[in-house]
Amino acid sequence: MNRPDVVLCDYGAGNLRSVSAAFARAGATTVVSTDPAEVLEAPLAVIAGVGHVESAARGLQQVAAALRERAARERPTLGICVGMQLLFDESEEGGRGLGLLRGPVRRLRARRVPHMGWNSLELRRESVLLEGLDEADVYFAHSYAAEPTNGLAVAEVDHDGRIVAAVEQHALAGVQFHPERSGSAGARVLENVLRWSRNA
Repeated sequence: MNRPDVVLCDYGAGNLRSVSAAFARAGATTVVSTDPAEVLEAPLAVIAGVGHVESAARGLQQVAAALRERAARERPTLGICVGMQLLFDESEEGGRGLGLLRGPVRRLRARRVPHMGWNSLELRRESVLLEGLDEADVYFAHSYAAEPTNGLAVAEVDHDGRIVAAVEQHALAGVQFHPERSGSAGARVLENVLRWSRNA
């Protein structure tokens, strides 16, 4: 059996079917897995989903060591929505993340929570993930967001204040929005991610 292009980490929740379908439309083969060896060796590992950070972190325990080893080896890993939050240290929602990126995850201070709907990306620095997507509209559905340190943010949006929409550091990347629900802009994100992982 050929190795898939993408391993989606299965933590028992989330929207893995729609994310898998979006990657398939971008030309990738995917598998959903809790096997640490598969997660470690995949060209691209993806932590996707929705839900509560604490329960998601518990569900990821089986592959957490493999994800940390991927980061140490600089093998590409993408977090989507809650998956991006799990890359960070800890969350006000409860529980600790993987600690691969520095910074807390805090509840939004906006008047309207949850943040649901479309916003235009504002790029803050050059980005492999978001190449060609400055001012693109993407879809959000969340109540918490990462507040990264050390200039990790590559894009923000305005929702009663600034929210970090995407981060990159070495072989780690995260998007707070849902590419699988963001039309042509989301498809471009996934194409960029796949190209990045194939060139790593």
